[in-house]
Amino acid sequence: MTNTVHPEIKKLYYSISEVSKLTDLKQYVLRYWETEFKQLNPPKNRAGNRTYRQKDIDLILEIKDLLYKRKFTIDGARNELSKERSAKKILVEEPKVISEKYEETIKNIKEELRSILTIIAE
Repeated sequence: MTNTVHPEIKKLYYSISEVSKLTDLKQYVLRYWETEFKQLNPPKNRAGNRTYRQKDIDLILEIKDLLYKRKFTIDGARNELSKERSAKKILVEEPKVISEKYEETIKNIKEELRSILTIIAE
């Protein structure tokens, strides 16, 4: 349930003032959320300014939705984000597990077919 904001001009990095305007949040709120949500950790450039990427903006919008629309507490939003991240991780890893099960099944079928061939050939 992520609201995605795609600015008119695509950039790799956005300043905190640009992100503030895009997300309709005050800069101090963005800085505060960095202290509360470990997932939100925009890198800083040489001058020490935050450089937000699109994935950071998407995360900010997700946090905003949890806190402002869905009325989660900060702890609740933090837990919800962790759950969502775990679910996404499972979805990414699950095909690998399924693939391994299929490989095992195919191996067993091949062995059974070989045994049948051996019986038939006798």
